[in-house]
Amino acid sequence: MTGRLEQIWRYPLKSIGRERLDRVCLTKGEKLPFDRHWAVLHEATLQRLAAELGDGDRIAGWMPKSAFLRGAAGPGLQGISGGISNGSLALSHPDQGEITVDPRHPQDRDRLIAWLRPIWPADKAPPARLVSAPEALTDTRKPFVSINSLDSLHAIETLLGQRLGLERWRGNLWVEGFDAFAEADWIGRTIRIGEALLIVREAIGRCAATSVDTQTGQPDTDMVRALTDAYGHANFGVYAEVIHGAEIAELNEVFLTDTPAEVTP
Repeated sequence: MTGRLEQIWRYPLKSIGRERLDRVCLTKGEKLPFDRHWAVLHEATLQRLAAELGDGDRIAGWMPKSAFLRGAAGPGLQGISGGISNGSLALSHPDQGEITVDPRHPQDRDRLIAWLRPIWPADKAPPARLVSAPEALTDTRKPFVSINSLDSLHAIETLLGQRLGLERWRGNLWVEGFDAFAEADWIGRTIRIGEALLIVREAIGRCAATSVDTQTGQPDTDMVRALTDAYGHANFGVYAEVIHGAEIAELNEVFLTDTPAEVTP
C-alpha cells in the first residue's frame, strides 16, 4: 500500500500555536524535534511545584496534560497560530493580535502569560509560567509521532457536510492515498517515509479540543460525539514510533508493509 506525505506540522508550545514544516529529521526513539518543547503551567500546578521549581522555568520531567493550559479546557487556545522564528516564539490570535517572545528571557515569559490571560477562561486556574522539561510535553509520555489521514478527514467532512480543516487535530504527519480510516488497521505495521521507518503503536483517542474552529477559537462541532455516533469510537489518527531515523519531506512516498517492525533497513 502506497500513499504520500502531504504535510508536516509541529507544535513548539503545547496547545498553543502551530507551524507547518516542509521537511524534518526524525530520530530513532524520539518525537518530532521541538514538538511540545514548551508548555504553560496554570496556577494550581505552579503552587504544587513551587518548592522544587522556585523561580526557574524547567520542570523535572513529563507531566500529564491536566498540569498545563490545553485546548480542551480553553477553546480559545485553538485559535492561536505560529511557532518558532529565529529562536523566539512568534504567535498570533484573532482577538489578541501578535506577540514574539524569547523563552530564555524572564520578562518575555511574563509578557506571554499576560497575553494568554484574556484567551484562557476566567473560571479556571490562570496561566502562571512558561516551562520546558528534559523530554517533550506531549499528551503521551511515550516517544511517539502522530500520523493522521487526509482521506479519513475528507470522509468526516463529507459525513458532516462541513469543512473541518486539519489544524484542529494537531497531528504531526498528514498522509494521503489510503482508504478512509484504513489507519485503524495499521497497529503493529511498519511505515516507510523516505528512508525513515516507523511502527504504528496505537490509535489516538480524541478530546473536546477537536470541537473548536481554529480560525475563530470557538466551538463549532461536538467532534467526540460526531466520531462516536458515526464510527462507534472517538479515535482519529495513530501514534507511531520511529525505529530508523532519517530526514523526511512533504511529498515523500509512504509505504505501508507487514514487515516485522523491529527490523532496521
